[in-house]
Amino acid sequence: MIALVASPAAAREKSIAPYIELGQVLTADLNGGDVLTYSTIAAGVDASIQNRRAEVQVSYRYERRISWDKNVGDDDIHSGLARAAVKVAPGVSIEGGALATRARSDIRGSAPVVLAGNVDNISQVYSAYVGPTVSTNVGPVSVGASYRFGYTKVEDPGFTGVAPGSPRLDNYDSSKSHVLQASAGVKAGTVLPVGVTVSGAYEREDAGQLDQRYEGKYGRADVVVPVLPTLAVTAGVGYEKIEISQRDPVVDGAGEPVVDSNGRFRTDKSSPRRIAYETDGLIYDAGVIWKPSRRMTLEARVGKRYGGTIYTGSLSYAATRSLGIQVGVYDSVETFGRQLRDGIASLPTSFIDQRDSFGQQFAGCTFGKSSASTGGCLNDVFQSIATASYRARGIDAVISANRGPLSFGVGAGYANRRFYAPRGGTGYSVNGVTDESYYAQAFLSASLDRNSGISANVFANYFESGIGNTPGIFSTGATGLYYRNFGRIGTTVSAGIYSFSQDGTEDQYSAQAQVGVRYQF
Repeated sequence: MIALVASPAAAREKSIAPYIELGQVLTADLNGGDVLTYSTIAAGVDASIQNRRAEVQVSYRYERRISWDKNVGDDDIHSGLARAAVKVAPGVSIEGGALATRARSDIRGSAPVVLAGNVDNISQVYSAYVGPTVSTNVGPVSVGASYRFGYTKVEDPGFTGVAPGSPRLDNYDSSKSHVLQASAGVKAGTVLPVGVTVSGAYEREDAGQLDQRYEGKYGRADVVVPVLPTLAVTAGVGYEKIEISQRDPVVDGAGEPVVDSNGRFRTDKSSPRRIAYETDGLIYDAGVIWKPSRRMTLEARVGKRYGGTIYTGSLSYAATRSLGIQVGVYDSVETFGRQLRDGIASLPTSFIDQRDSFGQQFAGCTFGKSSASTGGCLNDVFQSIATASYRARGIDAVISANRGPLSFGVGAGYANRRFYAPRGGTGYSVNGVTDESYYAQAFLSASLDRNSGISANVFANYFESGIGNTPGIFSTGATGLYYRNFGRIGTTVSAGIYSFSQDGTEDQYSAQAQVGVRYQF
């Protein structure tokens, strides 16, 4: 490991820690099933750069699972998160992020949270975004612009555990997105007694499944009116146009969609482009901004958008240097790729790497290392991998604390999605279907001394599909790990337990254990 620590002029930190690791895993079906074992060989790197010009952190791990018998398959697992913000010139920076994880595919199917052995309804997901941000001042006017390119790819989930005879849903493939934003504004008391900002954006995403296309544009003006030193009233009005379209799938003689070997619908290139969702018209909202101190900001808005009333808000509170709270209430029209891109962008550039072989690493909550950047959860995106566009509404809350050898984090939330699809298409349509989920996660890590420590995660999720009479699914899990280092060699012992409950089926319970040896270069 390489480490450089601060000079008096500026805090500087750099660390690069590549490693290889060998492990042996045991999984047990507690309902009276088999006890299976397999070996793992892994390679990875943990790296971080934190200084005035760059905030970069990368945590990546590749794992090869080697079966001892035919009941546990040979798998390649990729898990990692990268976040970066680099200043390349005065007022110009490059921001980016990348994610590799495994996530739940079909909301009606299995809901594993401890990902050891053969797990159903799980897909390998890759996603990344990058782009420049420019900010400057022209006299009293603050001017800013940004561009982001995003890409998302999802592999075939295999067996989902969905009941036979259920409507067939398409499997997500890939998408590319572009978003360009610009704004100009003045603060209250500089030119006018009120603050004024004008902004606009254009966004387009092209997805592989059924040639799906999202295109949106908006322009708006906002004012901020100070009422008290700590309180202001804000309001905005503008114009927005969104259109989401796709083509039909190829159908067989019975009128059912034809799928390829990966379970994806084949696109009928000769079909006309059909509208799944569109809106065109005036948008407006109003609310309050309360900032009682430099450490706390609360904002709440209500308005008109997407043809109905919307409620949004946020709370950020740095209670101390080591304890932070962040809450967000959201309402937006989304696609899976765009929501994941924005979710990655909301994660901190300095985060706690949870050394957990079994948990939903980076598919759940990621906690920051400081109260100024508490963290965020991707559970709302990963409640299932949706191929159709949807209206996303919900709330997320994260608490993160770091003090000395102890780190602690809690994340929880609720997510609701209402899906859009063309009317009059072939096969089953998700148009108008609503699904929802509740989720919670708690994380704890503690250093026992210079060479050893423990960590633990607890998860709970509830999913309600909305498709037919599919019953709700409740899943819980917990993982724990103990490590001890002997110079460059580190040893770990970890364990996990998982339960799955769905009306009409027998509750399932399983346990996992692993011993591992790591060499750090």
